Amino acid sequence: MLNRIGVALLPFVVCALTFVVNPIVASGQNWYDAAFPTQHHDFGTVAVGAKTEFMFPVTNTLSSTMHFQSIRASCGCTTPTILNDYLEPGQTGFIKAKFNTDTFRGKKGATLTLVMDQPFYSEIRLKVDGYIRSDMVFHPGSIDFGQVSQGDVATKSSKVLYAGRSDWQIVDIRSNRPWLMPTLKETVRRGGTVNYEITVDVREDAPTGPFQDELVVVTNDRNMPEVPLRVTGNVESALTISPVALALGSLKPGEQVSARFVLIGKTAFEIDSITAEGWDVDFDPSTEPKKMHVIEPRLTYTGNQGGPQKASLVIKTTGEQSVTAKGLITADIRGN
Repeated sequence: MLNRIGVALLPFVVCALTFVVNPIVASGQNWYDAAFPTQHHDFGTVAVGAKTEFMFPVTNTLSSTMHFQSIRASCGCTTPTILNDYLEPGQTGFIKAKFNTDTFRGKKGATLTLVMDQPFYSEIRLKVDGYIRSDMVFHPGSIDFGQVSQGDVATKSSKVLYAGRSDWQIVDIRSNRPWLMPTLKETVRRGGTVNYEITVDVREDAPTGPFQDELVVVTNDRNMPEVPLRVTGNVESALTISPVALALGSLKPGEQVSARFVLIGKTAFEIDSITAEGWDVDFDPSTEPKKMHVIEPRLTYTGNQGGPQKASLVIKTTGEQSVTAKGLITADIRGN
């Protein structure tokens, strides 16, 4: 009797097990390696008060929507945040890990457990670690330029406060960007107290767009000589073009086509020139300075290459404070 019942129930048991396991099997046993290309981050040596964050990228490599239910940290030294709860197939989001340098000291590490409940249940573990040195403080903990107009020089600073050895010093400060220029000045040296001021300039040739970088402060410490200082901001162009890309479609060599775009400046301006390599650009010049111009140039392809073509459209304004905006031309050039 019992055997008959067991045999009768067996198909239901198999079906239940198949329902739970199939999504993982279909995705491959190591689906999370593709979805989470970075699973560990070392902050290195950081100063007290430093703004220290890392974004773990996550890409939905599955065929169904991902939903992240919650995240927790094994140590209060790190605060994790889910920046994108839902990810559609192919979409990328981020998990932010903030190292709490204000309240913790010494060597610290945490395991971040991310709970996913769609399209199946899984717990993903990410790890962070680092060393928060107690003798060195950045004030403020990072340098944030906010919005910077391209062509202008912007300056910000942060103080370095040190308490320890009387012979301690900063011997160098390095930048990864040629347009991000740091300078260093010692302001206090009294016994074991040493203070510096770090001044950073964003030069006028900085490219447009947001930036997130680190300066490397190099000290004469033997064990922990390098300490990062976070620098962020967004460089805005003084002249914007909309749309940025002009798709001209299929053309024959020598065929003229019209396009239309809008130029917007922070101040009133006139247009000096519009050029594009491989193209003849004819336009009606402006008659007075305005903050917004609607331009309808006539473009003729003058190159000798067929097939898909791409070129930068360069617009320059008049005057001593001339600024430049860049767009993009795309076209498919047919044979004669």
